[in-house]
Amino acid sequence: MKYKLLFVLLWSVFAFGQETEQKPYSLDANFFYGTILQHNKDIAHLITGHPTGVILSYNRRTYGFNEWEARYNYPDYGFSFIAQDQKNEFLGENYGLYGHFNFYALNRKLMMRVGQGVAVTTKAFDLDKNFRNNAYGSTLLSSTYIMLNYKQPNIIDKIGLQTGVSLIHYSNANVKAPNASTNSFTFNLGLNYQLSDEDAFPEYIPKVKSRYSEPIKWNLVLRSGINESDYIGLGQQPFLIVSTFLDKRVTHKSSFQLGADLFLSPFLKDQIEFESIAFKRFNVSGDEDWKRIGVFAGHELHFNKNAFVSQLGYYAYYDYDFEGRVYLRNGLKRYFTPKIFGSITLKSHFAKAEAVEFGIGIRP
Repeated sequence: MKYKLLFVLLWSVFAFGQETEQKPYSLDANFFYGTILQHNKDIAHLITGHPTGVILSYNRRTYGFNEWEARYNYPDYGFSFIAQDQKNEFLGENYGLYGHFNFYALNRKLMMRVGQGVAVTTKAFDLDKNFRNNAYGSTLLSSTYIMLNYKQPNIIDKIGLQTGVSLIHYSNANVKAPNASTNSFTFNLGLNYQLSDEDAFPEYIPKVKSRYSEPIKWNLVLRSGINESDYIGLGQQPFLIVSTFLDKRVTHKSSFQLGADLFLSPFLKDQIEFESIAFKRFNVSGDEDWKRIGVFAGHELHFNKNAFVSQLGYYAYYDYDFEGRVYLRNGLKRYFTPKIFGSITLKSHFAKAEAVEFGIGIRP
């Protein structure tokens, strides 16, 4: 019996070694129609019509040739382009380019897509020519979209149908004021097209069940970027954040974190000085400390060498009141080596963004 098991094992290794990774691709196009959500009363004057547009996508299917693919039920990944008419004379049109993942459920009929990218707007805020657009303070925007579709491929030969809803977010993360941002909720209807014949698709490689964990590790991260106060005209300032935390990898997918942040944000220094002079009713003396210290708990969701980071923090030292004591951090992380990583994260106070942070860290 043991020789039979050895033969099966050796044959499996040989067969897998001979199987080359195949890369089927697909295209899809979605037309959408929706509304801009009033998440902030300051943008009420910008909600005058129903946005329309298209989402064009190029997808690569996965089959488990890399172990992480089977853990997430064989997602697709690819690129998207969005063209959106905001149906408002002050907002204009937005055009965005994204990287995305498609995740599947219900026998691969239900698809959830998460896309992250950059967009440009045709009518950014301008103090003289477009002062009513308090949503976009700059032409270049950060953008995220989430799509939930029921998907039926190959209805007519390689052509299929899909329909569902999407949420599209545009913001410049306070890189330049103003930055009220917009969120569009839309209904979408579209077609998908398989570029390969279905009988040429490879078989899904089953998930290998195994336990995985790592010992507790110490991390040090430096984050920086530029941002600006909500008061227009105070100017952009660089910032520095020093983060240190412990993490524990508990599975192939998940790590948990516990740590602290030191925030050095000069834009707050300018804002404190401005409010102490211009808004006496705020009871700001001008002597408040613009530095902050926070403590946070976090989680990482791992995709091979990439990870999605989410953290919830609380300011333990908070001399000046700015958007409340609770903060959030979400974004992407890339492990260049097991000990060195980079990250791009958004720091916010719930719906109010403070900064896009570019970070470099070590995990010795």
